[in-house]
Amino acid sequence: MYISSITPYYTPINPYYNSNPAFGARIPKITPALKQEYADLRVFHHHIYEFKKGIRNLILTTEKAVYKKPIEERLNNEKIDYVIHDIGNNKINVYFGAPQCVNVVRTFNPKLNQLTAEQDFILGIMLGYDRVKQCERYMNIKNNIIKLHGK
Repeated sequence: MYISSITPYYTPINPYYNSNPAFGARIPKITPALKQEYADLRVFHHHIYEFKKGIRNLILTTEKAVYKKPIEERLNNEKIDYVIHDIGNNKINVYFGAPQCVNVVRTFNPKLNQLTAEQDFILGIMLGYDRVKQCERYMNIKNNIIKLHGK
């Protein structure tokens, strides 16, 4: 087998997954750093699977900022619309999915604690959160029971 045992299917770590080594395909060396990247981005890769299967229309995942470039490369290679916000502490929020949903996210403040009650509600619904709980959360924010830090 010419695919690394840690990458049994296509991942950015093994872009040659369907290349035939008999025809001179280069197999990238799996380094400890590459193994760590794959482990750290495992949930991110699963979210891509869920989006492509139609399970979700919009995904929000928080990742280490050092992985911004490989995340962008994977989303560009998969032709998935995305927006990335730097949230400090060497972390990024990555939103990706249907262009219609990502375009709505682009209109929001990158700081989630500064969203309006309406934006908070819309984002929760687009991310697939429970509708009734989102309605309760919205009313709690409007009645100042829950305070968003930016307000």
